[in-house]
Amino acid sequence: MEQITTTSNVVFVLLGAIMVLAMHAGFAFLELGTVRKKNQVNALVKILTDFGVSALAYFFIGYTLAYGVNFFSSAEVLAQKSGYEMVKFFFLLTFAAAIPAIISGGIAERARFHPQSVATFLLVGFVYPFFEGIAWNDNLGLQPWLEAAFGAKFHDFAGSVVVHAVGGWIALPAVLLLGARHGRYTKDGNISAHPPSSIPFLALGAWILTVGWFGFNVMSAQTMDKVSGLVALNSLMAMVGGTMAAMVLGKNDPGFIHNGPLAGLVAVCAGSDLMHPVGALVTGAVAGVLFVQLFTITQNRWKIDDVLGVWPLHGLCGAWGGVAAGIFGSQALGGIGGVSLAAQIIGTLAGIVVALAGGTVVYGGLKALIGIRLDQEEEWEGADLTIHKITATPDRETHW
Repeated sequence: MEQITTTSNVVFVLLGAIMVLAMHAGFAFLELGTVRKKNQVNALVKILTDFGVSALAYFFIGYTLAYGVNFFSSAEVLAQKSGYEMVKFFFLLTFAAAIPAIISGGIAERARFHPQSVATFLLVGFVYPFFEGIAWNDNLGLQPWLEAAFGAKFHDFAGSVVVHAVGGWIALPAVLLLGARHGRYTKDGNISAHPPSSIPFLALGAWILTVGWFGFNVMSAQTMDKVSGLVALNSLMAMVGGTMAAMVLGKNDPGFIHNGPLAGLVAVCAGSDLMHPVGALVTGAVAGVLFVQLFTITQNRWKIDDVLGVWPLHGLCGAWGGVAAGIFGSQALGGIGGVSLAAQIIGTLAGIVVALAGGTVVYGGLKALIGIRLDQEEEWEGADLTIHKITATPDRETHW
């Protein structure tokens, strides 16, 4: 029976890893559909390359920093327990690699390729696992202190804060340090619209992410004995809440509607194992409102050229999710309990501080040392031709 349990856990976590790996295709197509045609190839290449760089950084540095575990043993040792620790690493790697995938959407259309790869290595190797270890492995004593002070640790079941808020708040200084795309904002205060290049591809990306998210959330249990259908239903209700709120507030705009479910799912990750489904619905709806409102404000009022809106979508909705777990996870509002609102707020703020500091140091340092932005002519030509020497859809066929 022990062997059956072990192998069942291996298959369970492996399926989760595969589903979250597939989400990276969602990141790619969401970005591809949002950017202009001259940057579509770059969107695809960045996501895949960043995943490869993330795997190296996390395997050799990040996972050890977060959990004190390394893989410098014989294959015979690594294969023990049917290789459960291997698939657990694979699963958590797909979470870690979401950090540069999130950032990619914010810095699209004007970031240099190789400096971004360097940033990915530093973020996944050092910045992300630093907070991951604090939140999920009790490193540095913050979690024991929160439990002693408030009766509960900071609770983030599937990464509203650890993954999404951290990724979104790292992206904010990256976007600010890069500056807006040329021509986006004029000196006389006008805004040049850059509409999505392909709503079908944008929608495809959103759907891939939405489906994969059920692996992201449900499989965060990591073992079969801890799996809960409540997580699945709460994820579904938050997705619906985000979609409907974005539809109403976004006035039927397809970009808002397809990002609405993502906002809801980002927010419900933290408390999906604790909330009542009605609480999850409200959490998702608030996230949908947050995304539409703050995306509009950042783009139009604050003149922050966050192309895919990753700071409002992941940064703010992720932070809201951390706090929402403390609200709707409480027994008073139909939740399972065992969570402290004060601990949730402190843990969320800690993630934001680490992300802002890490993003500023990494992107600020790279900007000073090697530069992080394409020059104006390269940007006008487009990242596809400038970096990859090919376009997604050639204007004319070559006849030999």
